[in-house]
Amino acid sequence: MSKEKHEAKPIEVQTFNPRAHKSANKDRFNPSQRIYVRAMQGVYQRLRNRMGWFFMLLFIGIPWIPYGDRQAILLDIAGQQFHFFGTTLWPQDLTLLALVFMIAAFALFFATTFFGRVWCGYLCPQTVWTYIFVWFEEKLEGNANKRRKQDSMPLTHKLRVRKTLKHSAWLTVSLFTALSFVGYFVPIHLLLIDFFTFQTSFAVTFWVLFFTLCTYGNAGWMRSIVCLHMCPYARFQSAMFDKDTFIVGYDDERGETRGPRSRKADPAQLGLGDCIDCDLCVQVCPTGIDIRDGLQYECINCGACIDACDQTMSRMGYEKGLISYTTEHKLQGHKTDILRPKLVGYGVVMLAMVGLFIFSLTTVQTMGLDVIRDRNQLFKTNSAGLTENTYTLKVLNKTQQTQRYSLSVEGIADVVWYGEQTITVPPGGIESVPVSLGVDEVHLSTPIQFIRFKIENLDQPDITPIETESRFISKM
Repeated sequence: MSKEKHEAKPIEVQTFNPRAHKSANKDRFNPSQRIYVRAMQGVYQRLRNRMGWFFMLLFIGIPWIPYGDRQAILLDIAGQQFHFFGTTLWPQDLTLLALVFMIAAFALFFATTFFGRVWCGYLCPQTVWTYIFVWFEEKLEGNANKRRKQDSMPLTHKLRVRKTLKHSAWLTVSLFTALSFVGYFVPIHLLLIDFFTFQTSFAVTFWVLFFTLCTYGNAGWMRSIVCLHMCPYARFQSAMFDKDTFIVGYDDERGETRGPRSRKADPAQLGLGDCIDCDLCVQVCPTGIDIRDGLQYECINCGACIDACDQTMSRMGYEKGLISYTTEHKLQGHKTDILRPKLVGYGVVMLAMVGLFIFSLTTVQTMGLDVIRDRNQLFKTNSAGLTENTYTLKVLNKTQQTQRYSLSVEGIADVVWYGEQTITVPPGGIESVPVSLGVDEVHLSTPIQFIRFKIENLDQPDITPIETESRFISKM
């Protein structure tokens, strides 16, 4: 018998890569790959929970703080009045709002340069509400492993009831969140009554339902997709990071080579590092990454993997801190430089903006004066033979009390005032005062003469008067 000859084929040897992601066969950038976040307790998770609850309750409670006959903070867009306790800002004061946004931006830059994405991990509404929704999942459907198993099996009647309760809870939280947010722009007492009695306007109803669906979709369904694909902060944060930025980092030198072992085994004899490859750090991560793969833009610095790893180290009898808040320089064995030019620069600019905001806030005028000149008739000669110009003065009271004001004009001699010179303006009101000025031509040196209308507060004489420039036109 003849023997068949077979060509030898080379066998591809797979080399173990300890830095490879445990679930590398899954596309973690695919929205269809759902992340089942495992519940974790620890120092950083308690801190995150407490900070989240504090700021969430602050967000919900602020619209309910009363001040006089209204709520303390009310952003009345329709009335173009923005109330902050005893201060009322008008559209012309919105440079203060621009300063607030600039302060917030530089505060975020400062915090990111110093401590990475702590905003995302501890204070971002997306993170806070996501963990609230995950809590309902835990209570109504079970832990992460149970939820994963249930979702791979046919839907039973019992599970259908549990999921209905979960989504009902999500929608309830979302609706309450939306009502609280819209309550900053519409008096919240009236909003709740009108909404549940179907008496709100179309615009108010639309925005309440819109923010309800946004909260429900983002925190319930999209979750990490928002952080990975939609949030611009994740994309430009690298411009603020440097090797001295505190990040959540894994100590390669101490942890590698990974591998399971018993508690009594000596890892040095086995040629292993402290990482037992339990994958808890991946299971508790809300964005589904493996921190052992190094610094990744998806990491939100929530510290969940630190708490998970520290618990594992304690059970194994090893030193904590295999995963910790650290810097790239420290992981490389170098000294961390805290005070560096970039961080100091952000801090200086932020403090300068805060100082400018405080100065601007303390110097906000409590009254306003606009002068509108009659453009239909530049001038006329009245029955007394005086050249007459007509104006409309709009007097604005920015306070929450009724005020009396005195009106006058400067810059022209022997002027005759036709109209009211003392007026009363209600809180937050605007009064239009028609005024005519008569001047003998002998006192006019040019066809166009600049004048200044002046307003003084009679009830608070210590307030600096306001002057607004206008023109007096004659036939000269």
